Amino acid sequence: MNSLDVSVSGMIAQRTRMEVAIANLANQSTIQDEHGNNVPYKRRFALLASGDPSGTTNESRMHGVHVAAIETEDAPPIMRYEPGSPFANEEGYVAYPNIDPMTETINAMDAQRAYEANLAAAEATKAMVAQSLRILA
Repeated sequence: MNSLDVSVSGMIAQRTRMEVAIANLANQSTIQDEHGNNVPYKRRFALLASGDPSGTTNESRMHGVHVAAIETEDAPPIMRYEPGSPFANEEGYVAYPNIDPMTETINAMDAQRAYEANLAAAEATKAMVAQSLRILA
């Protein structure tokens, strides 16, 4: 069943990657933090690592993948000249998140395809196990 565990862990990790990319797209124009301060949203990305995050046994650490962390990028914000905005600084510039919609769309599509590949591998594993059980019966 380790093959199935690997596929399932891959699906979970890719779902998280997709959620992060979608959150970045949704917040590409967010110029305030949750407290109302003029701090633009910072792009996030998922760091993946091999193995089981619990690391209960040596064998479990060898199979699958997990999200090790969701980090924020330290790229400087994009400054746009909008002197009439209430969010503008003294020079008339508003800080916007440094998020490239094309990059995030490609990241989301990549995560979707990787998810689908893991799903296909899981289905193939289930079919092989079922066939093995039919042969043994």
